[in-house]
Amino acid sequence: MITQAQSLTTMRGYKYINLTTFRKSGVGVATLLWFAEHQGILYTQTFPAAGKLKRIRHTARVMIAPCTISGRALGQEVEGRARIITNEQEILLAEAALANKYGLTRRIYNGLLGAFGKLRQQAPAGRTYIAIEPLDSPHHSSHLKDLTSMKSLPRNHSFVPLFLNW
Repeated sequence: MITQAQSLTTMRGYKYINLTTFRKSGVGVATLLWFAEHQGILYTQTFPAAGKLKRIRHTARVMIAPCTISGRALGQEVEGRARIITNEQEILLAEAALANKYGLTRRIYNGLLGAFGKLRQQAPAGRTYIAIEPLDSPHHSSHLKDLTSMKSLPRNHSFVPLFLNW
């Protein structure tokens, strides 16, 4: 069952979400992602050339559902609105939220990903951040006002793509 006005804070207790973005034809494409919630907005990241970004640019409508690492749904699907983050302050907020939630696991993964990239002599991949908001919430930046509640980013933090985000 799809819930339209449900708050995205219901995702808080989960580690992964299935993000479904929509092609121009209306066909949904699901992607398993790490995410972090801050003040009712979900943040995630992806490769700059990921197909989901093209689909979000076409239509901001998305469906999200909590899931296991294998993609099995753990709760109801919720409709939301996604946007690509360009505001530098909000990018820092998204990065800090993800770093706080996944901590050492994320740092180890990012380190391994960076090491494998060096072995393969690949340039480091950039990151593009996505914010997912409930449909009933108008877009505004009041959630950017307080970065002091977030832990600072770790030193020597490398910017590489997220786990399970292909």
